[in-house]
Amino acid sequence: MSETENTNSPGTKNLSWWQRIPLTLQIIIALVLAIILGIALGAGNPSPSNAIFITNLAIPAELILKALRALATPLILVAVLHTFMTTNIPGTAGRKLAVLLLTNTTVAIVIGLLVANILRPGTWGTLVDPGSTQITPQSFDPWGLFKDAVPDAILKPLVDNNVIQLIIIALSFGIVLRGLKSEQINQGKKEYQSIENVIATLFEAIIRILNWVIALVPLAVFGIVAKIIAERGFAPFQSLAAFIIAVLVALFLQACYYLTRVKLGSWVNPIKFLAGGADAFLTAFSTSSSTVAMPITFEVLQTKIGLRESSASLGALVGANFNNDGTALYEAMSALYISQVIGQHLSLGQQLIVVLTSIFASVGAAGIPNAGLVTMTLVFSSVGLPTDYIALLVTVDWFLDRCRTAINVMGDMTVSALLDGKKPRSIDDEA
Repeated sequence: MSETENTNSPGTKNLSWWQRIPLTLQIIIALVLAIILGIALGAGNPSPSNAIFITNLAIPAELILKALRALATPLILVAVLHTFMTTNIPGTAGRKLAVLLLTNTTVAIVIGLLVANILRPGTWGTLVDPGSTQITPQSFDPWGLFKDAVPDAILKPLVDNNVIQLIIIALSFGIVLRGLKSEQINQGKKEYQSIENVIATLFEAIIRILNWVIALVPLAVFGIVAKIIAERGFAPFQSLAAFIIAVLVALFLQACYYLTRVKLGSWVNPIKFLAGGADAFLTAFSTSSSTVAMPITFEVLQTKIGLRESSASLGALVGANFNNDGTALYEAMSALYISQVIGQHLSLGQQLIVVLTSIFASVGAAGIPNAGLVTMTLVFSSVGLPTDYIALLVTVDWFLDRCRTAINVMGDMTVSALLDGKKPRSIDDEA
């Protein structure tokens, strides 16, 4: 059968209308239908005859969560390798870029943890128990953490979901492959292109599979929300509302931090920064993808804000591959929020592990919608939190993902402004 014939097949036509609906609208439709079904099934007072049906409603969410866990480790590994092989970072500017990115991400995570510790959104209400709620007891052991950074076998981190070990392997291979690429370029050889093509192909394959899984998220939202409402009514969503408020507060504080850095570290006026970047922020929020917003971000940095092309490209194009401050903040807050819901206390040492894991995981968070859901499984596993609760966070992630994507783009723009320095482009040009 030809490709045209397959595209015009009845089954494809029946599905195409749904695929043309934006994912956000799909999730909203799923939420409305889930509320209707949950009310019909009892809204907190379910009939015993419906017990099995209600329980089975969560099966799609469980399967999708399994798929996300399976994709998490290969996504981070290949994403780091792909970034090392494809980005071109000059020496001095590259070091400054690395410091800025690490500083911004660390500050974002610290802000997230501070807000979560102060507001404690997990104590504002109760969530339905999705299954296992046992948290693995862990104490902070710096020496043990250092020893555990080296895996027993290269493929073991892919199975154990150990982010630290995974990043060590990814960085090691990434640095070596980048070095080999530089050597072959200097020698006029092109053998590195085959390796680069393989990595690029693997990265694209993982992204496509991830898109398949994300396309099923509305089904997961429908099932888990309908099950919760049928069994517990609307009370459990009070806690999720508190979580949304806490995340929005933290993202607002991170935005204030960016504007302060722009004011103190560059020539750009913060008001002009916000006004000039409006198109990029709106694109990031509406598409939920920093990759889609990337060309617009690059353009507004030069045309509306007035940065040099080199500064705009380093922050918006190169830095965007590493800079996912909003995602890192969200993942750290999610871990602390779920620990509060369960009633377990994460020690300062465990929160430090969350910080380290979130930094590493955010590097592998691709610039596509809902990629943070994938890497979140690794953050939870790092401190022994049950990943089953991620299925509940899916119900609000469609909105928070848009908010944190806008913050990711704002972080890219902040880095560009700081790299541009204290003197406007016009002064340099006149000189």
